[in-house]
Amino acid sequence: QVQLVESGRGLVQPGGSLRLSCEASGFTFSRYAMSWYRQAPGKERDLVATISSTGAITNYADSVKGRFFISRRNLKNTVYLQMNNLKPEDTAVYYCKGGGEYWGQGTQVTVSS
Repeated sequence: QVQLVESGRGLVQPGGSLRLSCEASGFTFSRYAMSWYRQAPGKERDLVATISSTGAITNYADSVKGRFFISRRNLKNTVYLQMNNLKPEDTAVYYCKGGGEYWGQGTQVTVSS
């Protein structure tokens, strides 16, 4: 049974930082690219960042380039999203995707003063 469990939800002030984690199980983690998506209220779910199976290649949405960083530790079956210089428009539910078409349950990130 595939499971993707996100953690790291929180309320942060603008300019602050937060790190999300997604622990995977039920598939061979090291063989799959992993992604983070986000969905703000009333909006579609958008791709935030992707990392290749080895971690050698990363891609980011223009809106987060230079502020967010995706990484992974294959021995821990975990992918991370380090979010820096957070803005109110980063407020959303963040989802981990991997193992093909599997999704985590989502974790809330709120950026507000």
